Amino acid sequence: MNADPAPTTAAEPRDAAGRPRVRAAAPADAEAITRMRSEHVLSAPFTEDWVRQCTDELAPRLTPEGDARAFVVDAPDGTMAACALSLIHPVLPAPAYPRGRAARVQLVATHPDHRRRGYARAVVSTLLDHLADVEDVTLFELHTSPQAAPLYRDFGFSGSPALMRMTRRSTSAPASAGTGGGSSWVPPEQYAQSLPKAVAFVCLYITDEDDHPLQLHSVYSPSHPWHMIGGALDLGGTPWDAAVRECREETGLDIVGPPRLLATVYGPPRPRRPYSTVQFVFDGGRLSTEQIHRIVLAPREHDEARVLPLDQWQDLMPESDFARLRAVEEARRAGAAGYFDTWGNT
Repeated sequence: MNADPAPTTAAEPRDAAGRPRVRAAAPADAEAITRMRSEHVLSAPFTEDWVRQCTDELAPRLTPEGDARAFVVDAPDGTMAACALSLIHPVLPAPAYPRGRAARVQLVATHPDHRRRGYARAVVSTLLDHLADVEDVTLFELHTSPQAAPLYRDFGFSGSPALMRMTRRSTSAPASAGTGGGSSWVPPEQYAQSLPKAVAFVCLYITDEDDHPLQLHSVYSPSHPWHMIGGALDLGGTPWDAAVRECREETGLDIVGPPRLLATVYGPPRPRRPYSTVQFVFDGGRLSTEQIHRIVLAPREHDEARVLPLDQWQDLMPESDFARLRAVEEARRAGAAGYFDTWGNT
């Protein structure tokens, strides 16, 4: 799958809010989606016979009765600029995905002429929202390239170094394996798969010299518009290194240690994210007025950096977000790290 995670210039088509116009795909879009897959995703393009075969296969599955759901962005000339396709399938339910409906993101593609405009993010976001809110999907799966992985991490996807992708094309039965003489040992991959899954995030609590919190305004999360600097922990990274990286990427500022942990936050599994989350909240220090003026935002993520007295943030944020902000400030003032089982609750 390819991705265009860093928009560089404004591009049409856009809605009134400046976002790419995304629409649901119909059976008539099956050929265009197939060609996007053939030309911009696969290592070897389809022959025309395969294009026709895949189009005929996909078209009826894009109906309400089918198992395929796709969303697209149209280019001004009427061709397809970007698309995201998912296939829905039943699975045995589990506590992390109780409804027993899963979806595999089969295809995300952007035409080279329309990359770096936020189209991939737009179609993936719309697709995931539709699957969760309309199709009642609680388990989401995909395979991705290293280049596209940051986009999917932004949407809550995670991987495990203990698991590996395996495929099998033969129809013959696999060789049987003995179970041994009652040993309780299991392969590390199998044991890792049995453990609860969690995703780690980091953030920095930064204030001005008067201890007024600094927060960034999100361009993609209207339900949580203001938040601290931060992001997901990359595979193989450390929390503090991730915090330093996120600060540099989101503001252009470099912070120095030593690391000081203000709080850890645990989030239980939710329908939209069937795994736990753990967040490390570090003290990012106090910035001077001159340092705050030097902030350069990443436009694909934030459009404003604001400093306000703590109590003035309350009307701008959901209650749970403000409770967390207030608790982190109290932890800094008290000099003792806090622990929270959910956002804002001790």
